[in-house]
Amino acid sequence: MPRGDYRRHLPTQGESRIAGHTAADHTSARLVTERAQRLIGEWSALGEVPFKGITTDGSVQRGLFELRDEGAPSAEMASAAIALLERLSPTDRKRAHFAVDSDHWRRWQNTEMVLEDHGIRLDAAGAGVRESVVALLGACLSARGAAKVRGTMRLNGFLGELLGAQGVLGEWSYTVCLFGNPSAEQPWGWQLFGHHLCLSCMVFGGQMSLSPCFLGAEIVEADRGPHAGTRLFEDEERKGLALMQSLAPALRERAQVFKSNSRRDLPDGRWHYADQLHLGGAHQDNRIVPYEGLPASKMPGRHQRALLDLVQAYLDPLPAGPLARRMADMERHLAETRFCWIGGIEADSTFYYRIQSPVAFIEFDHHSGVFLTNPEPEQFHVHTIVRTPNGNDYGFDLLRQHYLKSEHHAGSGPTRRRKR
Repeated sequence: MPRGDYRRHLPTQGESRIAGHTAADHTSARLVTERAQRLIGEWSALGEVPFKGITTDGSVQRGLFELRDEGAPSAEMASAAIALLERLSPTDRKRAHFAVDSDHWRRWQNTEMVLEDHGIRLDAAGAGVRESVVALLGACLSARGAAKVRGTMRLNGFLGELLGAQGVLGEWSYTVCLFGNPSAEQPWGWQLFGHHLCLSCMVFGGQMSLSPCFLGAEIVEADRGPHAGTRLFEDEERKGLALMQSLAPALRERAQVFKSNSRRDLPDGRWHYADQLHLGGAHQDNRIVPYEGLPASKMPGRHQRALLDLVQAYLDPLPAGPLARRMADMERHLAETRFCWIGGIEADSTFYYRIQSPVAFIEFDHHSGVFLTNPEPEQFHVHTIVRTPNGNDYGFDLLRQHYLKSEHHAGSGPTRRRKR
């Protein structure tokens, strides 16, 4: 697919939204703006609501998730996390290591601003800490998944180089946290987040959860420099469009909620100034999102298989064992899955789509410019989100079940309010 010419939207000096040479200076300058204050106010209010999970009607479906051995590489994952912890000074451990059910899980965000007083910023950490984080990604993710995450980080650095803003948008402009004590048996986890990236990984022995997972890039391909050739989100874009184009006209019409994804063509409340068409972004842990679009049960078999193939493009950061089990979960709930589309269906179209089931919430969105100047969505700016609805984002439903099976923790769980 053509992905647009980003260069004609590079800002002039007077158009730049970079407000400082360092992330801290940029953040201080941005925080005085009405838009930033409004967004942080919204997030603060959402963060005060106890965790429930994304639902279709406000009611959580129970019995969807179970503690089980999925063949995750538990020993390797724990070993990599322990190695990272050993790299941290006592002061850094205090900033970045929390209880396994800490509220800090929910305090991620995907802007370039530094809004947190917790975690370790990799751009300020030593090379050893960064190497340990890369090793942790390699131990916990598939090879494709680790490459996709590192590609996201490198494309952020590429954007910073183009804008002369490496101190704000860099390859290492990310925060890492650990939760619980890394173990091959007991629950623990880690989180990595920053501009266009959030990974939340909870581990239960041979089982793992990897959501929320936010991956994006304002320029999806580096066409020069040390990481030239890095290119992301082709499968998510191409397979999504191919599925939509292949549907019979009546089915396509049912899937297509709106024919344009331009803000000016959408009803009030459908577009958000920060998330645009995304519904499952930062701090949307409890959002109610009714089903829309085409039920998978109405699709012919070949389209159902194409839909599952598209889902796998989002879940492939998981290692082989957890990926197979998650895909089996998706297939088991296929009759309850919906596919909805906003935007055009031509090769040069921009669009949004969502795949929503009781066990997965997946979004793809072409965005307008944030640091570039394009006022309308372009194919070179992509956001993707994977969440686990009905209470299992961050692995919290599995953690609840773990507590229920433990006499020591009986009656407790991650949905209660904890001191920050």
